[in-house]
Amino acid sequence: MTRLSLLAATATLALSVGTLPAKADCGEVSITQMDWASAAIVTAVSSFLMENGYGCDVTTVPSSATPALASVAENGNPDIVTELWTNAAPAYARLRDAGKVVELNKVLSDGGVEGWWVPDYVVEENPEAATLEGILANPDLVGGRFHNCPDNWTCRTVNDNINRVVDMEDAGIEIFNHGSGETLAASIASAYTDGEPWFGYYWAPTAVLGKYPMVLVETAPHDPDIHACNASGEDCAEPGLSAYPRADVITAVTTDFAEREPQIAELMSNVAFTNDQMNGLLAWQDENNASPEEAAVHFLQSSPDIWSGWLNEEAREKLGALLQ
Repeated sequence: MTRLSLLAATATLALSVGTLPAKADCGEVSITQMDWASAAIVTAVSSFLMENGYGCDVTTVPSSATPALASVAENGNPDIVTELWTNAAPAYARLRDAGKVVELNKVLSDGGVEGWWVPDYVVEENPEAATLEGILANPDLVGGRFHNCPDNWTCRTVNDNINRVVDMEDAGIEIFNHGSGETLAASIASAYTDGEPWFGYYWAPTAVLGKYPMVLVETAPHDPDIHACNASGEDCAEPGLSAYPRADVITAVTTDFAEREPQIAELMSNVAFTNDQMNGLLAWQDENNASPEEAAVHFLQSSPDIWSGWLNEEAREKLGALLQ
């Protein structure tokens, strides 16, 4: 679908939506619009379902994790906080334990994934490249280079401490510290274009891993204490080898909202994407230079087998007629 036809489809849906009667028992709903791509798609999809399946009056609240949780603590809004990476939001556990929010589900069902990756074609030709042990023994398989995170990223701190243990340079692997996330992503794209090896840090879900299939390198089991030390920087007296943890990425609602709008709380407890699904959506959005709303339309039109199971019967019938 071209960008022009995407815009036309979005406009057509918006016009159709305006003719739908509101469902009287769903009132005003506020939902976060976090400042990264996958979260924006989750919000666009969820808002569309709430408005046009349940008749809610939805307001999106541009935010990021820390200010969103601060607002919930102080003002009890927004009602819905979605794609909250709990490993980066220590305030969340305090709010949950205090009874101010209710955790509904893991909106990224696989969790957020971080780690060291190589292209799938490298592993297909050389299975030993799927393990750190195999890479250290055969540095030429990955081009003799490790693509590291930029300064001030937490992953840079973790990677640097792990390297104090494995000493990649001694094994013949140059550590290349990227200056930005953009150059890190571009290095993967360039390697894929030329069919060259690549080895380094990345995370999912992202458009990059949607466009360029990668294999997560087996390093070591995750050890919470070792990882915490690695993440502490130069204060880590005894760094060690540990895989990155999988981050729980959740949707939560205020306790008041769960009681006020139980149907919507039930809906949002069902909204979930696998990393493969979200990687694919992000790649599609990037390739089509599409907005989150256009990506939501694409998902809703192409994947009714996924989202129809999230809805109650009345909303399913209404949206089925709209999106057929």
